[in-house]
Amino acid sequence: MEEQRKAVRAMQEHIREHISEEIGMEELAGAVNFSPWYARKLFIRYLGMTPAVYIRRLKLSQSALRLRDEDISVLDAAMDIGFGSVDGYQRAFRREFGCNPKEYAQSPVPVWLFTPYLINIRDEERNVKDMSKTRNVFIQVIEKPARKVIIKRGIKADEYFSYCDEVGCDVWGLLTSIRSISSEPVCLWLPKNMRKPVTNEYVQGVEVEADYNGTIPEGFDIIDLPAASYLLFRGEPFEEDCYASAINEIWDAEKKYDPAFIGYEWDDTNPRIQLRPIGERGYIELVPVRKSSR
Repeated sequence: MEEQRKAVRAMQEHIREHISEEIGMEELAGAVNFSPWYARKLFIRYLGMTPAVYIRRLKLSQSALRLRDEDISVLDAAMDIGFGSVDGYQRAFRREFGCNPKEYAQSPVPVWLFTPYLINIRDEERNVKDMSKTRNVFIQVIEKPARKVIIKRGIKADEYFSYCDEVGCDVWGLLTSIRSISSEPVCLWLPKNMRKPVTNEYVQGVEVEADYNGTIPEGFDIIDLPAASYLLFRGEPFEEDCYASAINEIWDAEKKYDPAFIGYEWDDTNPRIQLRPIGERGYIELVPVRKSSR
């Protein structure tokens, strides 16, 4: 079982590393030393779709972000991801996102981007691994301006896994499609003053300008966030499978740190912010603080 999951994970990583190229089933199977038939069967079993569909959806999502952020034509977007015609690309784009790519480029709206996660090799362990060697945690004060955040609330979730179980992990793809002032979606632990009576503490969202007047996806809320100071805690880079240990490393550092040392105190009126764990940059959290009143 673990060998099968490792093979699927290896195929995902191969796709990620070569997504700008043409990737055939023979090539994917060769990357894991299985027959094309067996490799395809495993991919479908664990990810619920064929490699071809996975690759097509990923390429379409990347092209949508390019249409949103870059001055490129629909023809260039189609050719760059391997479509032989604009018509074929337009049909695929509309099937995936429900809108025409030219119209989307002119007026981007939130769409459900495909944002696959690498399969966990050992789900039951939540990927907690030994990282006992001495590692550094970097801390700095940053200032965030007044802004708004578009969020999807749940009912009981208080951390990432319970949020995904309740709300679903696909929310991240929709949030990624919305242009953010911080370049990526965020996860937040909302203080009591920002929660509704029957909603949860932990949410996913995207920070936008204070005067944002764009589309709010159905079922989402938008709330104001005031200008605030934060302590940014960043750990060292980590292996992707060690994300749980990397998170615990930062949580331990936050518990031990006394902001009074630099003239601050914790601020319980603003949300704590979590960035998506990415191994190559290290795990990052932002904890709100204010100037000490002592």
